[in-house]
Amino acid sequence: MSQLDDVSEQSAVDRTGTGTALRLDLGDKRVPPWFWRVAVATMVAVALFQFGRYIFAQLSGLLLLVVVSLFLSFAVEPAVDRLQDRGWKRSIATLTCFLVVFLGTALFLFVMGGLVVDQVTELVNRSPDYLQNGTDWINDTFSTELTTDNIVEQIEGYQTDLTGLAQNVGGRVLSVTGRVLGLVFQAFTVALFSYYMTSQGPRLRRTVCSILPERNQRTVLLLWELAIQKTGGWLYSRLLLAVLSSSVAWVAFSLMGLPSPLALALWLGLISQFIPAIGTYLAGALPLLVALVNDPITALWVVIFIVVYQQIENYLLSPKITSQTMDLHPAVAFGAAIAGGTLLGPMGAIMALPAAGVIQAFISTILERHDVVSSHLTELEAIREEQGEVAYQDAVREVARQPRPDAAAESDGAADQR
Repeated sequence: MSQLDDVSEQSAVDRTGTGTALRLDLGDKRVPPWFWRVAVATMVAVALFQFGRYIFAQLSGLLLLVVVSLFLSFAVEPAVDRLQDRGWKRSIATLTCFLVVFLGTALFLFVMGGLVVDQVTELVNRSPDYLQNGTDWINDTFSTELTTDNIVEQIEGYQTDLTGLAQNVGGRVLSVTGRVLGLVFQAFTVALFSYYMTSQGPRLRRTVCSILPERNQRTVLLLWELAIQKTGGWLYSRLLLAVLSSSVAWVAFSLMGLPSPLALALWLGLISQFIPAIGTYLAGALPLLVALVNDPITALWVVIFIVVYQQIENYLLSPKITSQTMDLHPAVAFGAAIAGGTLLGPMGAIMALPAAGVIQAFISTILERHDVVSSHLTELEAIREEQGEVAYQDAVREVARQPRPDAAAESDGAADQR
């Protein structure tokens, strides 16, 4: 009986211990009290992120206009500051500068519009001659017997398609008109924002700095000052080079007998200066095309003029003008333009250049400089900076003619073995 009692008591203890263990295990698997707080905080953070993303997507167009306006205010502010230093009221100086920008843009669009109208009219008037000359060339080259009457019959065969195309174009007039009105509204918005950012520039900087500690205020003001200097310097140097290029091209195109030489010269000057790396080729395509339509021999003279003037500008004019403003390496300028164009389109490609100049100037200002070790690579770069591109190319050729140190050591070792 005692053994049975002991077994019963042991079983009861085991059952009691097992139940306690089970209760302990169940207690360990309960949700911690902080879990729900973390879950709610995570859901709120995700909801706020999605809401902010939606708001940013809806306001991306407005934010782009604000960025463009800020860039334009940086470009105009140096001129406004100079007029203010001469006794002008800041509001009057700002209004005057923006009127000059507006009139310059309107003049460029008016002249280019006249070029388009003149060239289209010329093309329509001379189309029978072009058609006859093209037909004669095809007959002489391929021994065919085409006539202009056959070509007219082929055109009449596509009359239905041309009519449908005209109807589609007519149906899109309202859409095109809406886009034009949208562009006008965006231009007005940019002009309004830029005017207030420029005229109220000192007050805007005080407002921004008032919410920052003193150390951060100095950093913000330094960046702001660099942005104004680099953007204004880049814009004015480009405008000066564009004026020189347009003036020389106007004289050259007039002597060549090209139609609308002023419009072609303005196009060449502005596009070649404000689009990095490939701007010259894009700008030269239009005068070349107009010359080919009128006289192929003139097109050859256009190519010669563009190539010669580009070399003069690269080696004589541009280094002297940009040395006091902003001089970016061509690879950096091209990469910055591609990045800006990818992010913000054509306007981003233009704004990327002064932005790269600001970043370059800011980094060079805050970074500590060290002595450079002696090497022919660094010596060549110093020659380029101090004496120019021609001296740099001469130095490169001189280094190429010199034997390499390892080659000289190998030759000495071979002589010792012999």
